[in-house]
Amino acid sequence: MRRSEFRELADHVFGPALSHTYAQDLVLEEIGGMTAEQALEHGVPVRSVWTALCDAMDVPDSARWEIPPVQRHR
Repeated sequence: MRRSEFRELADHVFGPALSHTYAQDLVLEEIGGMTAEQALEHGVPVRSVWTALCDAMDVPDSARWEIPPVQRHR
């Protein structure tokens, strides 16, 4: 998983404004008490950061990994 995929999924799951806020401000104990942005900067694997963020926000597995093709930004 790449950072661009992380951002695209976060925007899809949480909405652009909240995804930015969560990534910047939400402390994730699962990844050492860092925010998602801090963890990414410290080299924590992107998939681990995404999983920790989804776990913290109680996102069901079914909503974590797939963006419908018509909603993709590519």
